Formats: sequence, structure tokens, C-alpha cells
Amino acid sequence: MASELEGRVALITGGGGEIGGAIARRFVEAGAAVVIADINRETAEVLAGEIVMANGPAVAVRTNVTIEQDAERAVRHAIEAFGKLTTLVNVAATVTPDGTVETLTLADWNAALGVNLTGAFLMCKYAVPALRKAGGGTIVNIASQLGQIGIAGRAPYTTSKAALIQFTRSLAVDHAADGIRANSLSPGGIDTARILRRFKNREEANRARGPAYLLGRPGRAEEVAEAALFLASEQSSFMTGADLLLDGGYLAFKGHRPAKDPS
Repeated sequence: MASELEGRVALITGGGGEIGGAIARRFVEAGAAVVIADINRETAEVLAGEIVMANGPAVAVRTNVTIEQDAERAVRHAIEAFGKLTTLVNVAATVTPDGTVETLTLADWNAALGVNLTGAFLMCKYAVPALRKAGGGTIVNIASQLGQIGIAGRAPYTTSKAALIQFTRSLAVDHAADGIRANSLSPGGIDTARILRRFKNREEANRARGPAYLLGRPGRAEEVAEAALFLASEQSSFMTGADLLLDGGYLAFKGHRPAKDPS
């Protein structure tokens, strides 16, 4: 078993989902204890139970990241369970409706920013003092490739992710002296069940979206987990305030392959 995170305690929001769950499992493999925070108590508890059954250290806590008391409780739960907190990974995000400023409602807009941006702010607000007390630590905010590019009809999502990247830079500047490194991770499209709201099934989604990536396919949750492990561990010890792009080459050519040379 690898030991990149030996002795670390990681709190993962959205930990009951496919990406958050992959990160939690990988962190445990790397030696960390994990706190799985999710708005869905059942999925968080199921994953924590699976990890414990495999002799890994894990606990679950129901957390709505838009509620300040929940954010504070999640951090306190981590400290009560494992004695400290050294790592925060903000994965929690909400599905946002398609539309333009004319068709989106204020509630649509506020819901996206509330989870994707303010939720990360609230978690960091309570995690930073705990990380400082532990002697320093790492924050990984899961942003998106769409935080760096305009895309039709996705203003709430793209804006929230772009702002999350900038918020992460501010965290890095404000808390470097506390021994806290903060980086964001921007995945491209990842093969998860969430894509089923746009496609009939995952096979159709992969066929439709594959050509948008230089590597010919969407990413996998396990690949996001490996990148998160890199940012959370000492492998990235000279990185802070950075955004790690994990997009299969999408932004390198904006999803449009050049025409083949007819010669």
C-alpha cells in the first residue's frame, strides 16, 4: 500500500458521489483517514461502511455545504473522529439548468453559486483554522475545464467554476504563511452517471463526447482521484495557487479537430 498520505486526515465534500468516492478510496489506499461529507447521508454511509469493511479508516457525515452550521459540523466531526484535519477536498457541486440570462431564474443562478462556490468558501472558512492547528495542510478545489472557456447556455456553471479557480488563488496567497497549500483541479468531461441528464446512456454519451477530446474519450473518476492525490500529497510540495487541467486535451484545440490534410 502506498503511503503518500500516511497520517493525513481528509475531509471530502460530495464524497458519496462517483468522483468524490473515487477520491476517498484512493486517499485511503494512500494512507489517509477520510471523512465522507455528502448531502445524501445514505450514500456517504454506504461508502464509509465499505471502506471500514476493507479495514480502512472512514466516517460519514451528512453535509449541505450551503449551510454554515453543516460546514462547521463536518470539520468538527473530522477532528472528533481522527484528532485533526490536514486535507480538504471540495468536490460538492450541483447540476445547473441550461439557459441564458433571459431564461434563467435568479433561483437557478443562486443555486449554482451557492453549492459550487459559496459551499467551498464555507468549508474553507472552518477548515483553515483546523489545518493551521495541524501544522499546515492542503486544500483541493474541484473546478472544471469549463471554468476557462465560454460555452453556450451554461453561464451559472461556468461562472461558478471560474470563480472557484480564482478563489483558490486567493486562499493560496492568504494562507501560505500558515503552511497551507491550495490548488484547484479542473477535469474535463468525466464518465459518471451525471451525464445521463443529457444523454440516453453512458455509451451514447461517450460516443458523442469522445471526439471533443484529443485522447478520444471522456475521463474516468479514478483519473481525477489520482490528480487529487498528487495535489494533496507532498508530490506537489512546490505547487500552490495553481490550477491543474485534466481535460484530455480539450482546451488545447477547443474540441474541434483540424481537418485532415488531403495530401
